[in-house]
Amino acid sequence: MATASDLDAVLSDLQMETEDLKALITPMTSDQWALPTPAVGWNIAHQIAHLEAGDHGVLLSIRAPDVFAEYVAEALVDPIGVIERQTADAANRPREQLLAKWLAQRAELAEALRGYPVGQKIPWFGPPMSPTSMATARLMETWAHGRDVADALGVRRPAGSGLRHIANLGYRTRDFAFLINNLAPPAEAFRVEITAPDGDLWAWGPGDAAQRVTGAAEDFCLLVTQRAHRDDLDVTAEGDDALRWLGFAQAFAGPPGVGRRALRAN
Repeated sequence: MATASDLDAVLSDLQMETEDLKALITPMTSDQWALPTPAVGWNIAHQIAHLEAGDHGVLLSIRAPDVFAEYVAEALVDPIGVIERQTADAANRPREQLLAKWLAQRAELAEALRGYPVGQKIPWFGPPMSPTSMATARLMETWAHGRDVADALGVRRPAGSGLRHIANLGYRTRDFAFLINNLAPPAEAFRVEITAPDGDLWAWGPGDAAQRVTGAAEDFCLLVTQRAHRDDLDVTAEGDDALRWLGFAQAFAGPPGVGRRALRAN
């Protein structure tokens, strides 16, 4: 069970990731704000709008769960359409207004998660989530969409300390990825061993598991957020089930993503 210190650690990394992305986008010109990103049909404004909408959803779930339940019911009918309409509406706001609202909500989000009743879970689009898991999900989304922004600008963002939280989320959402792709999750536990940017080894799962995933931590995070094709990443699998997982792993809620095309030939 996650503790208050676990939540504080994730929220600290979320704040650092937020500040890093803020520093990247604040000085942008209007032309840069409209630059297309690797997400088809989305420019940089859409990326920030999507983050703002996600934070709004969490706050709505915490403060008005009945209203949030109605929103979820609507989203289940047309999940892609709801996301696209919501994101487009927010992206059309003046840049300063959108940024101000996103940053204000981000501060509110941290306080709302810290104040959530101990032992209770927050309703969400998938299974309900603890405050620590929800904070991790917001960290993952911020890192992933921040990567899209950086790619659009042609810059490289350094890997922060939040990478381990994202990798852990990617490991823990294995069964969800199978289920959302209409597949039964494997009964056998997987072993994930990945190398952190500083050379440390991060590992989850039984050491003697036959189904194994190994590689670089940042690449594993790119895989589970579907920010790069597995053929372009330093991530390998042993075992048929582990290899199958690499084809559709996703740490985010919602319908299965289409992923990214490979940039290099096999």
